[in-house]
Amino acid sequence: MSATVLSGRELAAAIRTETAAKAAGLAEAGTPPRLAVVVATADESSAWYVRSIAKAAEKVGITCDIVDLGGDTATETIRTALADLSADDTIHGIILQTPLPAGAALEDLASAIAFEKDVDGANPLSLGRLVAGLPAFAPATAEAVVAILDHHKVELTGRHVAVVGRSTVVGKPAAHLLLDKNATVTVCHSRTADLPAVTSSADVVVAAVGRAGLITAEYVRAGAIVVDVGTNPTDGGGLAGDVDAVSVTEQAGGLTPVPGGVGPVTTALLLQHTVRAAAVDR
Repeated sequence: MSATVLSGRELAAAIRTETAAKAAGLAEAGTPPRLAVVVATADESSAWYVRSIAKAAEKVGITCDIVDLGGDTATETIRTALADLSADDTIHGIILQTPLPAGAALEDLASAIAFEKDVDGANPLSLGRLVAGLPAFAPATAEAVVAILDHHKVELTGRHVAVVGRSTVVGKPAAHLLLDKNATVTVCHSRTADLPAVTSSADVVVAAVGRAGLITAEYVRAGAIVVDVGTNPTDGGGLAGDVDAVSVTEQAGGLTPVPGGVGPVTTALLLQHTVRAAAVDR
């Protein structure tokens, strides 16, 4: 039996519809939502992603400013740009796009983003507030993991979830969001002994490690739910997940596709966060 496809497209469309309605209301009230995306890379795949955010923002009534600083920008120039945008009352959301120039660290630079405008949860302060249960925007990809499970009515209370990957962008915040749903969470990483034994004991596996095809059938118990966060570029210009879908689909009970799973929900949540930030700013 093949795994049920846990698509994110329907959920993303619903989020966008709600976001567009709220954006229109804010604009009518004199606070048109505005998002700034700071880019300091010449990476073409990154440029494609930024263009897709700008296009999606326009469709829901959010102004999106792409602040292109160039691929050789000094770290302090990036920091100054983020600080200036944070101080700009007309800007409601700020995203620092990766990759960054050599020597620049996301965690360091993102601290210059006001946490109220940190719509992708990149500022370490946002992660700290998230862990403490205080208001903050979660990293959109991490939130998308939980949102897609909720959408497909996957029960998390009391279930064992194995998160493969411990980044501050996805793995760690996703683990905390899953804990908030009363799941029992194991965070796995490159030093985890016998990774297949750990993940194959879980009811839900979240693959967020950035290695194409790492998770195969042996990592998944029969009937488990698998969320594939991977977006690894292929030689043909497409995307490959962290899950070997051909292998896992015969083993899992449900599997998010790549593309069309977590990705669309992530973008929709970024826009939703921007509108929420603008609403607070009124």
